[in-house]
Amino acid sequence: MKAIRVTALTGPDDVEHLDVERPSPGPGQVLIKVAYAGVTFPEVLQTRGMYQVKHDLPFTLGSEASGTVAEAGPGSRYSVGDRVAAITGKGTFAEYLVAGDEATVAVPDSVSLADAAGMPMNVLTADFALRVRANAQPGQSLLVHGAAGGLGSAAVQLGLAMGLEVIAVVSTEAKADAVREVGAKHVVFADGFKHATKEICPSGVDFVFDPVGGDRFTDSTRVLAPFGRLLVLGFTAGEIPSIKVNRLLLKNISIDGVAWGAATVGHPSLIDEQWQAVAEYVSAGRLNPRIHASYPLAQAAAAIKELESRSVIGKVLLEIAGE
Repeated sequence: MKAIRVTALTGPDDVEHLDVERPSPGPGQVLIKVAYAGVTFPEVLQTRGMYQVKHDLPFTLGSEASGTVAEAGPGSRYSVGDRVAAITGKGTFAEYLVAGDEATVAVPDSVSLADAAGMPMNVLTADFALRVRANAQPGQSLLVHGAAGGLGSAAVQLGLAMGLEVIAVVSTEAKADAVREVGAKHVVFADGFKHATKEICPSGVDFVFDPVGGDRFTDSTRVLAPFGRLLVLGFTAGEIPSIKVNRLLLKNISIDGVAWGAATVGHPSLIDEQWQAVAEYVSAGRLNPRIHASYPLAQAAAAIKELESRSVIGKVLLEIAGE
């Protein structure tokens, strides 16, 4: 089968489209014929060896995918032909993928396999941040940085589905239009977001969802209401910020780390538990990703580089077998 392999940690230009042996499922596993694979920011980092999870070279790139079960291992809860999505951390940029049952979820008939490939990591990360870590409740307010990206748009949609008042932060007019398409009513620009947010929520917001980091971090603490929480999900801006902790003391605010992948390592049933928690929203079409672009498997390098450019509005996919 064909797969995208990382053979050197020299960036996305050097990933290779190679023939590799097709894997076989073991007990409690499934072999998935991959329809689509989602492209995520960790892939950008993994091509350079900069992601916190390290894989021995060479390895097949890709964290999430959708498709149909081609073969079920002994004891698997899935059957041949089932429509599924999987979150495996590696190996999804390939024509076939082996995934454990605990990393595999059923895709409702109402959801296309293209949309399903763009959901798992972003939707479950957003759910982990808002429901599990923050315990957000209807009527509370949420500011989302990077709101037009895959993760940000998932947070916007999930926040709205949960009954939160959502303020989306974007950098361009095109991105503003995109987040309005997925339901955002309050949209502000990154340049000057502090003042714009205070006009909407004069007393501050309950939560800030931040996968960006960089120079907006301090102003994120300034827009929090007393007892507010800044949810740190990553640093796509490249800079890991620091803060004077007296700011936390003076306003009774907190900064919470949100490392969904690390949480699943010690809690293998978490993926299924979370998928069940958002199942109603998924089936109703309230969490469908906005597909920015779809590339063939052989053009994986171009797909990864587009994500790195931070010009993506929504989700980038690799189309492998298709629907």
